Amino acid sequence: MSTDTLPARSGAVSRPAARAAAAAAGVLLLAGCGSGTPSGGGASDTDLHAQLPAQIRSAGVLRIGSDLTYAPVGFKGEGGKPDGLDVDLAYALGDALGVQVQFVDAPFDRLRLGLQAHEYDLLMSGMTDNPQRRDGTDDQARKINEGLDFVDYFVTGTSIVVAKGNPQKIATLDDLCGRTVALQRGTVQSVLMERQVGACQKAGRKLTVTETDTDDQALALVAQGRAAADLNDSPVAAHAVKNGRAGAQFQLAGEQFQVAPYGIAFAKEDTALRDAVAKALNRLIRDGVYDKVLAKWGLSDGAVQSAVVNGSF
Repeated sequence: MSTDTLPARSGAVSRPAARAAAAAAGVLLLAGCGSGTPSGGGASDTDLHAQLPAQIRSAGVLRIGSDLTYAPVGFKGEGGKPDGLDVDLAYALGDALGVQVQFVDAPFDRLRLGLQAHEYDLLMSGMTDNPQRRDGTDDQARKINEGLDFVDYFVTGTSIVVAKGNPQKIATLDDLCGRTVALQRGTVQSVLMERQVGACQKAGRKLTVTETDTDDQALALVAQGRAAADLNDSPVAAHAVKNGRAGAQFQLAGEQFQVAPYGIAFAKEDTALRDAVAKALNRLIRDGVYDKVLAKWGLSDGAVQSAVVNGSF
């Protein structure tokens, strides 16, 4: 692939099986070609298409589950088409792997179930790679599902978003005690707030957490004064501050924290696909396409130096 331009968004795919999956998981959107150790590269990744699982080579399509409500990471742009950091990277990975890319839009908290039901081949949705998601455990290390594998591709953290002017003078997590916080369910911020509820309870100041289907809904509660703050990933928080939501204006409170990588997620048994995608990502990094995608979205600060499998700890 040329390093002078970003991958083109061309072509469309229609398959009955994919349409059925979309009906179960969300709105089907079509896109064009597009263990804590680094993935290998060099001569071994010359023909990446040949390293894909047979069913994906035969279909010529990589089905990606994503919650497209999370600008600028993944969202619906002009005409309802998928757009954002994850989307551009997915197109580029499709080009490197010699397949088309097909997005299936679904709620974030349903993505893992859809993947493990084979409704998608992988997930690319600003999903943080952490031990709980890899091992399929809850915050008390109890096994709750099969777990996922990740190819890490971007590093970010959590930010607190408040109404413009920060009327309640929030700067830290402890400042949330005695207040209501809004956030999207199924996120790492949801787990973080579960812990903070206990800390606030010990301090004698109840923290109320309102979980929503999308981050836009959480921001709306802040704009309406029904929540003191929204916690979300730093790129999304910064985008909300820069662009507002429904006429409301916001600002960041305090510093970024809980820094960890985003990972492309795979079912545990799909090691061949995982490794082929990791090699494709390394190719994009070497060729400069990866840097161009991040620069387009103003997210170069989160760049990684190589694709790493299950790198978070």
